[in-house]
Amino acid sequence: MENINQNIRNFVIIAHIDHGKSTLADRFLEITKTIAPNKLQPQYLDRLNLEREHGITIKMHPVQMLYEYPQIQNSKVKNSDSKYILNLIDTPGHVDFTYEVSRSLAAVEGAILLVDGTQGIQAQTLSNLHLAQQQKLIIIGAINKIDLNISDIEQQKQDLANLLKINVSDIVLVSAKTGQNAESLLEQVVLKIPPPQFHRELPLRALVFDSIYDDYQGVIAFVRIREGKISKGDKILLMAKHQIGEVRGVGYFAPQLVEKESLSSGEIGWIATGLKDPRLVRVGDTITHYDGVTVTPLAGYKEPEPMVFASFYLSKTEQDFDKLKMALEKLKLTDSAIQFTPENSPILGRGYRLGFLGMLHLKITQERLEKNNDLDLIVTTPTVPYRVWVRGNKQPFIVTNPTSWPVEDTILKIEEPWTKVEIVTPAEYLSNIIQLINHLRGRDVVSLNFEDRLIINCHLPLEETIKNFYDQLKSISQGYASMNYTLEQYRPVALKKLEVLLVGKVYPSLSRLVTEQNMYKEAQTLAYRLKQLIPQQNYSVPIQIKGEGRILARETISARRKDVTAHLYGGDRSRKMKLWQKQKKGKKRLREQANLKLPSHIFLKLFSEH
Repeated sequence: MENINQNIRNFVIIAHIDHGKSTLADRFLEITKTIAPNKLQPQYLDRLNLEREHGITIKMHPVQMLYEYPQIQNSKVKNSDSKYILNLIDTPGHVDFTYEVSRSLAAVEGAILLVDGTQGIQAQTLSNLHLAQQQKLIIIGAINKIDLNISDIEQQKQDLANLLKINVSDIVLVSAKTGQNAESLLEQVVLKIPPPQFHRELPLRALVFDSIYDDYQGVIAFVRIREGKISKGDKILLMAKHQIGEVRGVGYFAPQLVEKESLSSGEIGWIATGLKDPRLVRVGDTITHYDGVTVTPLAGYKEPEPMVFASFYLSKTEQDFDKLKMALEKLKLTDSAIQFTPENSPILGRGYRLGFLGMLHLKITQERLEKNNDLDLIVTTPTVPYRVWVRGNKQPFIVTNPTSWPVEDTILKIEEPWTKVEIVTPAEYLSNIIQLINHLRGRDVVSLNFEDRLIINCHLPLEETIKNFYDQLKSISQGYASMNYTLEQYRPVALKKLEVLLVGKVYPSLSRLVTEQNMYKEAQTLAYRLKQLIPQQNYSVPIQIKGEGRILARETISARRKDVTAHLYGGDRSRKMKLWQKQKKGKKRLREQANLKLPSHIFLKLFSEH
C-alpha cells in the first residue's frame, strides 16, 4: 500500500555563487522561528569557520523547520493540518562543489532556483538547473535582491520564466536581505513541491547523503529515509561494506542534531551508527535493518572523479603522521570527493597523494586539515591526470605524479583531459574572452545569443581551465562573466618532464610536467625562483633544470664568503694565495660531499605560486 505524507516538504536552494542562497535560508529560519532572533547571525547555516572566512558555502547544510500557515487554501494541498515540516538543504554554488549539490538533489522533491536580479542568469544557474531537471524535481523560480531597485526586473522575470518554461506570473520576486516576499516563497514551497512518497510498511532503506564523525557516537550518517522506519537500538546493516551496527540515536537537524524517537519514510535526518572506523560508512550507501530480510540497495551516487592531484606532506617531520591519516579519514566522511593514497618522498618523508575536483577544493581541503587538526602542511605543485602509452604495453596508464613519469624514449603517446567550458558574459567582453581562450590553447569557440547576454562554448585543456582560466576571465570581464565546465574526452598533448638537480643531485619532489612549447620558459622560471629561495651555503650550489636529457636552464648560488686573510697584516702576497687555495679546496670538498637539505618554507613558497 502506498501512502503520502502530506505534512513534509523536502527541498533545496540552488543558485550561482553569491546569489543569496544562505541569506535566503536565514529568512526562512527567521520566519519559521527555528532560530531565536538573538542567536540568528548572517549565513547561519554556514557553520564552518572557513565558510565565513571565504564568504561562500562549501558544504551542504540540512535543517528542519516547522512552518504554520493556516491561510493556505488550495485544492492541491489536501491537508487540514496547517503545520508543515520543511526539510531544507542549503547548497554550495561554486563549480568545485557541484558534487555536494548533486547529492542534496537526490534527497529532495523540489528546488528553489534563485537568481541575483543584478546579475541575471549565470553559468552555475544553468548547471544547477540541469542537475535538478535530471532528478525530475519541481522547480520554483525566484529573483533575489529586489531591494536594489533593479531597472530591468521585468526582463529578468521573462528570462527566468523562459528558462524554466513557466508563466512569468509564477516567478517570485524576493529580497533575502530584507525578507520581502520570503514568506510568499515559503508558501510556494508548500503549494508546488509535492510531499514525499510514504512507504513505512516496507523494509528499511535509507540513503546516506553525507556524514560526520563524533568522538562519542562514532560515524553519524545523514540520511533520507526512502522506505521503512528506524529507531534507537535497531540493528542495522550498511550494505556497501556489509557492516553491522547498532543505532545509538536518530534525529533531525535544527540545524544542530536533535534526537527523536524514530525516522520514517519520507523524512530527512541523522543516524548515529556507533561505528568508530570512518572508512565503514560511504556516501551513497544504503542502510537497512539487519534482520535477514533481503532488500535491493538504492541507486546511490555516481562516484566523483578527481581531476586535480597534489601531494601533502608534514612540514615538520617530527609531527605525528598518524594524526594526518586520521584527519584525512574523518574529512573523507564529510567530503566524499576526496581521494588519498600514501606515498613516501626521500626529501619530504611520508605523505599522501590527494585527488580533488578543482583548485578551490584543494585550497579548502588544505585549510580544513591545517586549522581543524593543528597541522602544518607542504603541498606540492598540482597536476591533472595524463594517459600515457609506453612501448610494450597495449593499454595506457594514468600518471598523476611527475615522479612516476616513464622514461622519455619509451613513451609512444600522451593524452590530457579536456573540458567543455560554458561562459555567460555581457557582449562587450566577447573579444577579450576569445583572445584569452586562444592564448590558453582553447578550441572550437562558438558564441550564442542568450537574452541580453552571450553564451560562449569552447573546449580547453583541463590544466588551463583549473589553474589559470577562472581568475583571468574575472579580470578581463571586470567580474561580470561566469563559467561552468564539464569533463570531456582526452586529447593528444606533447608533454615533457622537468627535473631539478641541486649540486648534481636530482630532487624528485621538485619535478613538474609542462607542455613542450613552454618547456624552456618554465625551466628558466623554475631555476630563477629556486635561486631566490634557497639560502646560501658554505659551498656554491649549482641549480640545473633538466629536460629531454639535457640541461635547459642553470643558475648558481654563490658560496658564503669568509675573509680567511683578515688576520694577516702586510707581508708577502703568497701567504694570502696559499690560504685562498686552501679555502677553495675546502669548498670543493664540501660540494662533493654535499647533502643539501631544503627547508620546508622553500616548498611552501615555491608551490604557493601555482
